[in-house]
Amino acid sequence: MSKLKEKVHEFAEIAKSLPDNLQVVCFDLLLRNHLEGPKGSGEQTRPPATEAPADPPGAVPPGAGGGGSKQEDIKDSDIHVKVKKFLGKYGLAVSHLNNLFFKEGAEFKTLYEDLKTTKTSESQIRVTLLHALHRAISTGEFQAEVEAVREECAQRKCYDKGNFAANFKNRKALFDFDNFTKDTTSVRLSEAGRKALSEVIQELQ
Repeated sequence: MSKLKEKVHEFAEIAKSLPDNLQVVCFDLLLRNHLEGPKGSGEQTRPPATEAPADPPGAVPPGAGGGGSKQEDIKDSDIHVKVKKFLGKYGLAVSHLNNLFFKEGAEFKTLYEDLKTTKTSESQIRVTLLHALHRAISTGEFQAEVEAVREECAQRKCYDKGNFAANFKNRKALFDFDNFTKDTTSVRLSEAGRKALSEVIQELQ
């Protein structure tokens, strides 16, 4: 009986070390486990309450992945048929695209940083051509949004507000518009624009 009293006292001390809402449950479990006795042994096992909690079923261990999309190379099957024809016409391949873009989930994202020019006007045109290519990969439409071009030019410190429209007008042959105005929201590449794009692609490899 004295041994039982000692155990009860020991279990009470262990329970006291836990938060109030767990003390009664812990004491009850320890005492019940002691009285019933672990199978095949007369010794008390380490109280479960003092062990680190197990991960819940389905939990992903830290560093084991499970977050973010996988970055992949663009495959031939990923690109629109119009882009395939464009590549073939100008002697380019999917590998050229992979030096400029990558695939993440269902999205295509840019890799290129250096536009290989120091001229503000040329930088603006190259940004436009590459935006058109970016869109065409999935839609087949070699078209760039003017506002998106403006924003990237600003980020690259090559935005010339006073000559932004003039730069498009001076390279009008590259685009299918009659006249670039403040109401122009997007520009589509002409055949000459696609040829210029193919040259930029090769230069940025």
